[in-house]
Amino acid sequence: MSTPTSWKKSSFSGGGEGNDCVEIADLDTHIAVRDSKAPAGATLTFPVAAFASFVQGLKETRSTKPE
Repeated sequence: MSTPTSWKKSSFSGGGEGNDCVEIADLDTHIAVRDSKAPAGATLTFPVAAFASFVQGLKETRSTKPE
């Protein structure tokens, strides 16, 4: 598997330096995820379909959550 070269930080990264979140990178067949506070640390990878299902589940949970 290749090494990510272009990371994207979530738009929900918190205040200040914006380092309270995760970053993702597209590796064609997988999505890489890392902690934005420790970019040199471990990286998790997920198949694209599994990551897409995970994100969809988050969106559905967020839309049904009472305010």
